[in-house]
Amino acid sequence: MEDLRIGVIGLGLRTSLALAAHRPGRGSAVVALCDSDPAALKSQAKRFEAEFLTEDYRELLTRDDLDAVIVMTPDDTHERIAIDCLEAGKAVYLEKPLAITVEACDAVLEAARRTGTRLYVGHNMRHMGVVRLMRDIIQKGVIGEPKTVWVRHFVSYGGDYYFKDWHADRTRTTGLLLQKAAHDLDVIHWLAGGYTTRVNALGDLMLYGDLPRREPGTPRPEGWLREFDWPPTRRTDFHHVMDVEDVSVMNMRLDNGVIAAYQQCHFTPDYVRNYTVIGTEGRLENFGDGPGDTVKVWNTGPSGYRGEGDITYRVPEAMGSHGGADPAIMDEFCRFVREGGATDTSPVAARMSVAAGYMATLSLRDGGTPYDIPPIDPELAAYFDRGQR
Repeated sequence: MEDLRIGVIGLGLRTSLALAAHRPGRGSAVVALCDSDPAALKSQAKRFEAEFLTEDYRELLTRDDLDAVIVMTPDDTHERIAIDCLEAGKAVYLEKPLAITVEACDAVLEAARRTGTRLYVGHNMRHMGVVRLMRDIIQKGVIGEPKTVWVRHFVSYGGDYYFKDWHADRTRTTGLLLQKAAHDLDVIHWLAGGYTTRVNALGDLMLYGDLPRREPGTPRPEGWLREFDWPPTRRTDFHHVMDVEDVSVMNMRLDNGVIAAYQQCHFTPDYVRNYTVIGTEGRLENFGDGPGDTVKVWNTGPSGYRGEGDITYRVPEAMGSHGGADPAIMDEFCRFVREGGATDTSPVAARMSVAAGYMATLSLRDGGTPYDIPPIDPELAAYFDRGQR
């Protein structure tokens, strides 16, 4: 089997994903790289031995020898770049979120249907061991029929990862209730078996808003993402534009009646996601979200507090970044490029997670007013449900 020849657009924090796709002689090889920053392009090129380097992604799209393209650029560029790639006939891996508005998501999906080019959206949490374990427990009926899902997202590095660069600017992301939460909203939908139809939310820039910012055009500090201050109030060198919320909470009603809640804080001492799913016959909760951590189930009762639960499951060991999710999602993407067909990720689900986060952000900035989720065109959804055939 010849290697798929892959181009990569964007060589920032998700370069680990491109490395997972670079397996010369084993099915896929990254042979072309693009980044608008010549320094990043030069430094990353050594890791791939790529044959073609460019600062303009449109030059990459003119190459007939590329089978697929991985797009990992800032969120506000996803719509334009993805559509250009699809129209160039290149199978696309588009890192989440699909886009930063509902309309932009629909434009990308329409372009995929119009051109017939394969589109894959990188919600790699669907390949994380803890998520697959929780979904397996639910599908086996261990807690009965899911009725409510609660997610608490503790983000200890939030001030560094999301408030020192473009992530802090709502014109680039809409907000972190979309950008950061898109993963978890997608997982909520996957575990609960439905999509959000109505949301309301509250939030604020509670801690980082009054801390020192860099002047426009000033580079990030030398030790960025290597040196971390504690407590968070000691942090400095924030992005000159900072108008997204560092605390947010949202409530959701899904189309199957499930009620869900998501909470996010960017100045906690620990970094972990905590899921609780309550069904008609029990509940599950994860303790840690990486390989070797546990998911506990309580499905007898009633009782008082029981720390051990009735059943304890261990998250499987895995190799590779993001708890093994990155190599697993690249395996699925490469198979999809070659063969098409159903995948665990879903462009429709990606659109619905953005829609939930986008409308929740509107609600948050409107005092918590409830908002309905714009429905997707049924024919468009059906195209993707058929495996893009």
